[in-house]
Amino acid sequence: MSASHGSSVSVTAADVEYAVRLAVRALHGAEAPDWGAKAGSLEWDCWETVEHLADDLFSYAAQLGPERPPLDTHVPFVWSRKKPGGPANVIFADRDGGTAGLLQVLEAGGALLTAMVRTTPPTARAHHVFGAADPEGFAAMGVVETLVHMHDIAEGLGISWTPDAGLCHRVLTRLFPHAPTDTERWPTLLWATGRAEIPGRSRLTQWRWYGAPADDRR
Repeated sequence: MSASHGSSVSVTAADVEYAVRLAVRALHGAEAPDWGAKAGSLEWDCWETVEHLADDLFSYAAQLGPERPPLDTHVPFVWSRKKPGGPANVIFADRDGGTAGLLQVLEAGGALLTAMVRTTPPTARAHHVFGAADPEGFAAMGVVETLVHMHDIAEGLGISWTPDAGLCHRVLTRLFPHAPTDTERWPTLLWATGRAEIPGRSRLTQWRWYGAPADDRR
């Protein structure tokens, strides 16, 4: 299925499911990848970046989990680093499980966020450093994390990665109201997250998204 079908610009649980499925398929298709290679412009290697992505998806799901989600802080899991400078995660993949296990961890994180977005009332709000978000906001953040971190990982592994424009358009509309609307969608998402230039716009050295619904920002 392609989540680009239809005219709606809302971001849904199906978009999270679709984005993670695309990522896992792309990573399954990598031939003898070097998971210790640096992931694009990040300081982390490709294995660590997949773990970080899985942790992002899990963390967004967890924020929506309590009956009364916290509005001023994160749910207090213990985050830790496997090595200095590595990502601070709750979730790590057992190295003995190999690549297949790593990708199962990623799939599981995506499934958790998909389920929480699907079942949490749209009136719910939960804390994020870029603004208290609703379930759609967390879905959009999960999709952006997946698309752009896959860009980083794909650079490190030397594989191709170009998500569909419709998916990029929906998350740009939801999270990046300042982004130009007359440029190609995937390069624009990379620009909005500090990873590329686009015509007439230099690469950003600082960036953020807006997770709160537009009505909450007024």
